[in-house]
Amino acid sequence: MWPSIALLTFVTLQRLGELVLARRNTAALLARGAREVAPEHYPAMVALHAGWLVGLWLLAPGRPVDLFWLAVFMGLQALRLWVLATLKDRWTTRIIILPGVPLVKSGPYRFLRHPNYAIVVGEIATLPLAFGLPLYAIGFSLLNACMLSIRLKAENAALKSAMILK
Repeated sequence: MWPSIALLTFVTLQRLGELVLARRNTAALLARGAREVAPEHYPAMVALHAGWLVGLWLLAPGRPVDLFWLAVFMGLQALRLWVLATLKDRWTTRIIILPGVPLVKSGPYRFLRHPNYAIVVGEIATLPLAFGLPLYAIGFSLLNACMLSIRLKAENAALKSAMILK
């Protein structure tokens, strides 16, 4: 039972730490003249991610952890750290536009426009798969795809209107 509890504890603490970091970065960006775009979808996004994690806490304890999917998930965590290290104080969970500041084009942003979203897509699928929950992975992946379609449309429109995205 302890491997599943340890993994869920790791992910929970990671997500809570990221929320603290995101709140700090958001406040600092807003103080520098940034503005938030499309905040109306944010509570639904938080609910989706919280529901995903709470559901895993209900279903996964005591289940064996598949080492292949765990390795994939941990690889995604390394990529997540790369995103955080690249964006530094510009990383946040909200859509925050800082006018006049160019997009980051280093790190994983050399390869993908939205690498963090790609990582989240992978995480939402692979963590349930590590616990042998394929239907859970599919269900939350579909919900996340709906959320990302809304978020990406809003973010890309905001970047384009701020003349950051060509």
